[in-house]
Amino acid sequence: MLMNLPAWGVYVHIPWCRTRCPYCAFTVVVDRDSPKHAYTLALLRQWEATAPQFPSPPTTLAFGGGTPSLHPPQDLAAIIRTIGPTGEVSLEANPGQVSAALLAEWRDAGVTRLSVGVQTFSRRHARLLNRGHTVEDAQALLGLVAEAGFRSWSADLIFATPGQTLDELDADLDALLAANPPHVSLYGLTAEEGTPYGRAVAEGRITPADEDAWRAAYERVVSRLESEGLGRYEVSNFARPGHRSAHNEHYWRGRPYAGLGVGAAGYWPDGARTQGPEDVAAYLADPIGTTTVERPSPEDAAVDWLVGTSRHVDGLSLEELAARGFTLHDDVVRGLVRAGLLSRTASTLALTPAGFPVADGVLRRLAEALVPAPR
Repeated sequence: MLMNLPAWGVYVHIPWCRTRCPYCAFTVVVDRDSPKHAYTLALLRQWEATAPQFPSPPTTLAFGGGTPSLHPPQDLAAIIRTIGPTGEVSLEANPGQVSAALLAEWRDAGVTRLSVGVQTFSRRHARLLNRGHTVEDAQALLGLVAEAGFRSWSADLIFATPGQTLDELDADLDALLAANPPHVSLYGLTAEEGTPYGRAVAEGRITPADEDAWRAAYERVVSRLESEGLGRYEVSNFARPGHRSAHNEHYWRGRPYAGLGVGAAGYWPDGARTQGPEDVAAYLADPIGTTTVERPSPEDAAVDWLVGTSRHVDGLSLEELAARGFTLHDDVVRGLVRAGLLSRTASTLALTPAGFPVADGVLRRLAEALVPAPR
């Protein structure tokens, strides 16, 4: 086990949702009468069993989902108080479900950063995405959040929806930037297997944006956000100085994190990977025994680390890759550098501006090029 962890986090999955978005592949429960307090008690039992795997207090705590803003504020406060993070505490919230009074309750409970699931300001595309709020709800919430006194906040934006024009995308960006967000998380709409949207695409009932439209939309968003002072620090994340997501940086820097709740993944200091169950009832009955713990092979662990860290603007450390016992086929790396998709220094490989839009393909090539280092 690593005995010195300068930074690590805890992710808590709250599965409750008022509606299920057709593109969502996460573990969610659409139920207004969910066993919320029982779920809190199960989370705290799991944390009691998990905490000894980590030698120091966590620096961050993130509530994701689902819609964690549907969880009772007093229960959120109890979780924060028990886990005791030393830094950022973030909470995801959706428009149409939040008041100024509720924002104050979260702030008083210890939440320091809010992530707002806006996704779009277009009525047409909001209907396609089956968002459980109106465009007016989204605009109203951004105004409330900006005045609520959180240390930071972020807004999510989905792009490349079927039939979306660049003019429509610009209108979304105009509305978003009018709120002066300190952070924006960007999501290109994808057809995840097993989701209603994925099935509609597979059956030909919906035609997704093609590669050229996707790239044009991505580059438009990047240009607009960067011109407003929001710098790209990961493929899909943009922040003003001092407003990066401290918790998500753990994922992109290959740091350990605990995962609590149904569907929650974790990465322990000893290299073990954990995965929460999909079934809430099973989790409530046994939050410890239903969470699987596996130790990946050195190669699988290196691939996970490579793919995660390479998405960050700082790129991957060649020294750490060697310390893990691996290197990369030089022919592949040289080819990606010549193509202008990667930059290379003596110590790092990093995506270039041309490489970010095609990051998935570049990282797939790097993963395939991974080989054991010469002894």
